[in-house]
Amino acid sequence: MIRCLYCQRDNLVSASDCEGCGMPLPARSVQAGERRQRRFLWFCIGLALFCALMILWLPRSIA
Repeated sequence: MIRCLYCQRDNLVSASDCEGCGMPLPARSVQAGERRQRRFLWFCIGLALFCALMILWLPRSIA
């Protein structure tokens, strides 16, 4: 069963639209999970690069 994100009604797995409100149901595919993992990995790499650049670029105080 796939739950509609809008009306919270349970629908059949084979349905593409909600039987209650007619909105498209979320995709349940293996590719969606892989795409999320790949996006998260690129986000982490970008964040690490940003932090490394800020460490090198920001002025250091001499105490």
